[in-house]
Amino acid sequence: MPTTFHTSIAQEIAGWFPSLGATLFYLVVWGLVFAGTGLLIGAFIPFITGDSLVFAAGLIAAAHAADVNIVVMATGVGIAAWLGDQVGYTLGRHYGRPYLDKRKGKWIKTGIEKSEALFLAWGWWAVVIARFMPWARVFVPVVAGISKMNYYKFFSANLVGALAWGVGLTMAGYFSASIPLVKNASYLIAGIFISASIIAGLRIWLMNRRAS
Repeated sequence: MPTTFHTSIAQEIAGWFPSLGATLFYLVVWGLVFAGTGLLIGAFIPFITGDSLVFAAGLIAAAHAADVNIVVMATGVGIAAWLGDQVGYTLGRHYGRPYLDKRKGKWIKTGIEKSEALFLAWGWWAVVIARFMPWARVFVPVVAGISKMNYYKFFSANLVGALAWGVGLTMAGYFSASIPLVKNASYLIAGIFISASIIAGLRIWLMNRRAS
């Protein structure tokens, strides 16, 4: 069911291209990737600003190679993801926890709590891992800023995560359009990260239980 859902979202996003054209499609994809974390929009529409969007951008680049350059698209997605997280970190560092507390909603509160636990458990790696987890992608950069994580450590972790996610998933979408094996491999990679997130969650649960 989750795979079918993400596929349908990706197909819907792919339908934007005829009405937008190449230039606007670049800008819309990059803008949504940036806004997903930089403006916390990903907390409300995670599928339109996250994995499905990036994967669909790769599919579009393959289907319209004459108009959409995959290198430009993938590089832009990576940069937009990095910039969005940098803004999230800056907001958290300068405005702190009150900034997050103003964002009402049970889902948001839960996402913040999980992100704080993930960050405390994994530190530098939490910023990298968060890019592949919809709820953590939005809140971990802000939490890192609130926690006054060393800027250069955040910079490097954000760069690794943003490029691995942005460039990696965009290229996976591009090659899966013509090489079915790559599509299967992309699902395998996603499964690995999902498993890693489950393991991280169990570790956090055990730590909290021992602490209590």
